[in-house]
Amino acid sequence: MPTTKISDNSDDDKNDVDVELMLRVKQGGTQAHDAFQSLIELHQNAVIGTVAKMLGNASEAEDIAQQVFIRLWKSAPRYEVRAKFTTFLYTITRNLVFNETKRKQRKKEHSLEEQEENSYVQIEDKLAVCPDQEILQAELKHEVDKAIQTLPEKQRLAVILRQYESMPYEQIADVLELSVSAVKSQLFRARTTLREALRQYLDSN
Repeated sequence: MPTTKISDNSDDDKNDVDVELMLRVKQGGTQAHDAFQSLIELHQNAVIGTVAKMLGNASEAEDIAQQVFIRLWKSAPRYEVRAKFTTFLYTITRNLVFNETKRKQRKKEHSLEEQEENSYVQIEDKLAVCPDQEILQAELKHEVDKAIQTLPEKQRLAVILRQYESMPYEQIADVLELSVSAVKSQLFRARTTLREALRQYLDSN
């Protein structure tokens, strides 16, 4: 099967590739599995990263990401080209992550204190072998991740999609099912909260 190449020209080119692959999956037949595998290879790292930042638990991210792609496969027969493929993908991701968050809140399986303790252990292990500059960067990244975890889930996802996935406001609005002005309001409140939480680090740099 010929390999589909992604152009470096624009997001539109990448979206065209995604849509073409998803339509092959929808059509079924011999090419469906190869096309779906290509979609996984293109997007799994971003999905895993988004899930990990949303849940604050990297060890669970791959399992949730796998569920995202299983749901994507099952939804293929109903797929319609109404928006960017990544809007469709991250809407599935949003639903699964929000459901997981609610499940954890109900069962209280992992307290915030336990998550922070695990994070500190990971950071301390890294600090033992890092030069000074890397130590500072690791500490700041840890504090940013902690601060993001304190945000309400819609604010948290808006920040992650904007800052880490460079997603435009209009697309974030589609994923979150909000207006563009509401997304900007969510981001403004989130950034205000993050600046306050990280003031000690921002003032010292």
